[in-house]
Amino acid sequence: MSFAADTKSELIRIEVEKKCCILAEIAGFVRMCGTLKLSGGGKITIIMATENPAIARRYMKLMKDYFNINVDLEIGQGEGIRKGRAYFLKIPHEEKSEQVLRETGILMVREGLNYISDGIYDGLIKTKCCKKSYLRGAFLGVGTISAPEKGYHIEFVCNSETLANDVKKLINSFVDLHAKTVQRKNRYVVYIKESGQITDLLNIMGAHSHLLVFENVKILKEMRNKANRVSNCDSANLDKTINAAERQIEYIKKIEAKKGLKILPDKLFDVAMLRLENPEASLIELAELMNPPMKKSGINNRFKKIEEIAKKL
Repeated sequence: MSFAADTKSELIRIEVEKKCCILAEIAGFVRMCGTLKLSGGGKITIIMATENPAIARRYMKLMKDYFNINVDLEIGQGEGIRKGRAYFLKIPHEEKSEQVLRETGILMVREGLNYISDGIYDGLIKTKCCKKSYLRGAFLGVGTISAPEKGYHIEFVCNSETLANDVKKLINSFVDLHAKTVQRKNRYVVYIKESGQITDLLNIMGAHSHLLVFENVKILKEMRNKANRVSNCDSANLDKTINAAERQIEYIKKIEAKKGLKILPDKLFDVAMLRLENPEASLIELAELMNPPMKKSGINNRFKKIEEIAKKL
C-alpha cells in the first residue's frame, strides 16, 4: 500500500471516546466527501464516497454510535478524483439525514429558511481535541500524503474556495503550521510542503507511528545529502590540490630546465625539492614536512615567489 493509505490505516484504528470529538470527526468526513441528493417533499439523502472499505466501516460505526442510525453501504464505480472501485455510504431521509446535516453544521437556518453552508461550523471546533478530530475526519475523507522518500507534501482537496480557506484556517490555528491554498482546475487544494510542519500535522491527527516513519526517512535523506555534499566538497578540494601541485611542478621544472634550481634562494630551493618529492601532497601536508614545520600561508607565499621567478625566465 501507499504511504497515504498506510497513514489512513493507522488513523482509522484510533478510538474516539468524547462525544464532541466523535461529532467533529464525522462532520469533517461528511463535509469533505459528502454530497446531497434531493427528492420530493424536500427529502435529503447524504451520500459519502471513499475508496477504502475500512474507512467506510469506521464511519458506519461512528454514525451508529453517535446518531443511532443505520448507514447503507453500496459498492460502485467512483468518479472524479475517486476513479476505480468506491464505497458509498448513504443516509436517507428515514435515517435522520436532516439531523446529521444540522448537527454537523452543514444544514443551517438563516432568517427562518434552511440553507447549505459552504464552510466549517465554528461550534464544532471550539476545543483543541475537536479541532484534531475534525482534521482527522477531513484527511480520511479527501486527504493524501506523499511518501517521504519521494518528497514532502500533504494536501486536502476541497470542493469550494470557502471550504479550502476554512480548512487552512483550522490547520493554521495550531502553532507553527502554515498551510497554503491553490486552485487546481475546479477544486481548491490546501497543502503543506515543509517536512517539519507535516510531522506536526501527523501528530495532531494521531498518526504517531507514521510520524516516526516519516522522520526516519527524513533523517536518512538528510544524512545521505550531507554525505554527498561532503564527498563533493572533498572531490573538489582534491581536484584543487592536484591542479595546484601540477602548476607548481611545472614552474619548478621550467626553472630547472632553463637556469637550474641552484639559482633559487635556499628557502625556495627547499620548498621546490619537497614538492618534487611529494607531487600529490597538499600545502598543509608540505608545510608539516618542512624542518621546522611551517604554516600553510608561509609555504604558499614561497610557491608564489617560485611562480614569479619562472614567469620571468
